[in-house]
Amino acid sequence: MFILVQSTSDISAYNITWKSIDFKTILEWEPIPVNQVYTVEISDRWGDWKKKCFHTKKTECDLTDEMRNLRETYIARILSEKPIKSDGDPEESQHANAPYFTPYLDTNLGQPRIQNFEQNGTKLKVTVQDSITPFRINGNFQTLRQIFQQDLTYILYYWKASSTGKKSVRTDTNEFLVDVDKGENYCFNIQAFIPSRRAKQKSPESEIRCTSQDKVVFKELFFIIGAVLFVIIILVIILSVTLHKCSKARAERDRKENAPLNFA
Repeated sequence: MFILVQSTSDISAYNITWKSIDFKTILEWEPIPVNQVYTVEISDRWGDWKKKCFHTKKTECDLTDEMRNLRETYIARILSEKPIKSDGDPEESQHANAPYFTPYLDTNLGQPRIQNFEQNGTKLKVTVQDSITPFRINGNFQTLRQIFQQDLTYILYYWKASSTGKKSVRTDTNEFLVDVDKGENYCFNIQAFIPSRRAKQKSPESEIRCTSQDKVVFKELFFIIGAVLFVIIILVIILSVTLHKCSKARAERDRKENAPLNFA
């Protein structure tokens, strides 16, 4: 019995997927090469093929820098070939095509971060940190807000720390200002959202952060106690000076009264 086994050098790439977060874009595939190497080619719909990751034994290729027009649709393919060709090898390498990819529509939104927050009385202010992308204009890295502009929306989920009932509010800026109950502790997190997309609309939710009104009350109490102590210290000083002056005046008066009279 004979079993025909296909040489690994003849295997085209498969399971080709794009991994892209905030415009950092990597093409991945299988299998791990044994007797072959890979070369990636990329092109927009109107241009020539450009080679990247030439003769690599890796199963991934960073194509971020080749996608400078974020609204363009790109085509990529992976060539499978022997490191050194011998007589009888086909002129053309086997290749496998990747799915079409449009960065503006297809990159996943990364997990957003809360830059800072403050609860002051009945107002809770939350500021979202603007994520930096690898996309550059005139040498300057662009933020998600600069790229998506008003297409980028943030959702704030917030709730009382003693409750599970969530409320939500949206903004097309990077700041939230919501009404809350004074003296209550609140927990919250945020999520990026692009309503204009048909898919990949939402990012993962950020880490949960919580306010602590106990600390605020303690801080206010600390200042009140400090102010009271300051007033008491001032009063003690004034009283001490007054008593000292009175005592000194009394001693002077007693000295004069007890002094012997001089007769001419």
